[in-house]
Amino acid sequence: MKYRIALWASAGFLVACCWALYAFATTPPAMTSADPIVTLVEFTCPVVFASIHFHFALGLYWSIVGNAATYGLIGLIVETLRHQLHSRNKFKTAHYQTSADWIGIIEPCYSQALLFIQSPHHF
Repeated sequence: MKYRIALWASAGFLVACCWALYAFATTPPAMTSADPIVTLVEFTCPVVFASIHFHFALGLYWSIVGNAATYGLIGLIVETLRHQLHSRNKFKTAHYQTSADWIGIIEPCYSQALLFIQSPHHF
């Protein structure tokens, strides 16, 4: 479970790094409120969304770290719920017998039926 949460945090880190590279690679007025891509940035970077709507400045490096921490927290919630649902369903699954188990049950009955039919004195 720790590995999965680390993957969530790594995904948040990579998303924020990609947006930082996009901001550096585009022309200077990029990533302003007039840019339509900002909606996608706000959706994929919750820290940037909070920064814009609650009016506090957030540096580039802190937004990357904050996004990784936010994704890690979301991953913790998702993986905890997944673990609880998985462990709950684990005990509810029925044990289905394999074909070898069924052959072991049916074969003695079948052989006795054949002996009964083949014997001349069955009446």
